[in-house]
Amino acid sequence: MKFKLNIKKGLGILVLVIAANASFAQQDPMYTQYFFNTQTINPAYAGSWESLGFMALARHQWTGWEGAPRTYTFSMQAPMNNDRVALGLNVISDNVFKEKRFGLWGDYSYKVVFDDATNLRMGLKAGFTNYSNNLLEYDLITGNDPLFQGDLVNKFVPNFGVGLFLQNPKYYVGLSVPKLLHNEITEDNPNNFSVQADIRHYFLEGGMLFNLSESLKFKPTFMTKLTQNAPVQLDLTANFLLMEKLWLGAMFRTSDAYGFIAQWIFDNDLRVGYSIDFSTTNMQNYHSGTHEIMVSYELRTLKKLVTSPRYF
Repeated sequence: MKFKLNIKKGLGILVLVIAANASFAQQDPMYTQYFFNTQTINPAYAGSWESLGFMALARHQWTGWEGAPRTYTFSMQAPMNNDRVALGLNVISDNVFKEKRFGLWGDYSYKVVFDDATNLRMGLKAGFTNYSNNLLEYDLITGNDPLFQGDLVNKFVPNFGVGLFLQNPKYYVGLSVPKLLHNEITEDNPNNFSVQADIRHYFLEGGMLFNLSESLKFKPTFMTKLTQNAPVQLDLTANFLLMEKLWLGAMFRTSDAYGFIAQWIFDNDLRVGYSIDFSTTNMQNYHSGTHEIMVSYELRTLKKLVTSPRYF
């Protein structure tokens, strides 16, 4: 193995590690447009569109930093012939410097109908994460560091999770634990290097819709994230829908960031969204923001085409 003296890269790695700790050891990917990407954390959300739907999202965090987090997500959901049952699929690629996580997850949800407007979906999620972190590829400030003598390549980590999603045209509430098992990967090397592959996260989220006028609606949302040995983190957004076509909003994430969100709706089927975050920590001096692009598409039946747009 050839080591290189590279102070700039070394300091970059150090800052990324410090920033990760400052972000409350949040391991699962975070999303600014979480209310349009709920299925990745809550299997009970599958089927809530009541149509065959697809969603793709790309998140580039801390742009300008080499090796900064990059997350790519693809989700789909489909109602079954029994309209109480729905299935979903999630593909997630999450990379931070040399560390790579690729996840493939299947969702199952069952709907309990309370009345014509309100229902509760109960969901199960199962799948795996393929973890890779080749320690031999790192450029080190000092050579022969025993912590970087091994490698973690293609480690298969299965897991499962659960969720609830209460839905009404005027509000929603979701509670989920997408990974119930706490998994750790170890590797034989001089210092028995290990890494926490899966950390249990708890998510509580909700939102409401207010009709301000015929052409203007207001939707506040929140998401609370809790994980072991870390403070609670809260995401808050305020969103306005203009003429049933354009969402405009702002967000705030405690001890982390603030930002802005926009989404355009094309004929109730195709949606294109964009968001940008700015750090509220000292990291703001070292990058040019975090960017997300989201695209979703729904294949609706004729009956669904004449209904009002989906708000959650």
